[in-house]
Amino acid sequence: MMDILMYLFETYIHSDAELLVDQDELSDELLRAGFRQDDIYKALTWLEKLAALQETEQQPYMKTSAVTSFRVYTPQEMARLDVACRGFLTYLEQIHVLNAQTREMVVDRVMELDTNEFALDDLQWIILMVLFNAPGNESAYSQMEELLYGLEDGYIH
Repeated sequence: MMDILMYLFETYIHSDAELLVDQDELSDELLRAGFRQDDIYKALTWLEKLAALQETEQQPYMKTSAVTSFRVYTPQEMARLDVACRGFLTYLEQIHVLNAQTREMVVDRVMELDTNEFALDDLQWIILMVLFNAPGNESAYSQMEELLYGLEDGYIH
């Protein structure tokens, strides 16, 4: 599923190519690219839910967070997001790439992935997808791109 999401992001969104609106055409293209039908359905559903988060995450209490607050992860979230992933999320909040709202959108999308393997590289892709799809986060998206693509040796902390 992550492969499909990354393929779609690189092919259509990140490259400024025109995204096929028709889900059947998009599914056919993904099938021709070698992806399995059930994985395609899960990926497209995941993307639809990401788009829906834009509307539901506009809750006033999520707009700001106190400087002294911190995120406590559930056991399920900690099983999916290892220490490196959680540390990276915290780092991104500290440098204002993520805020409480976008962080929660990222965690939501990570937890919806149908995968047993998840790494920091996967998290970085999810963050890019969330920031790209969350209105008003263009600057944060650019900053995240710079962090990822502007580095030669990988990790920043």
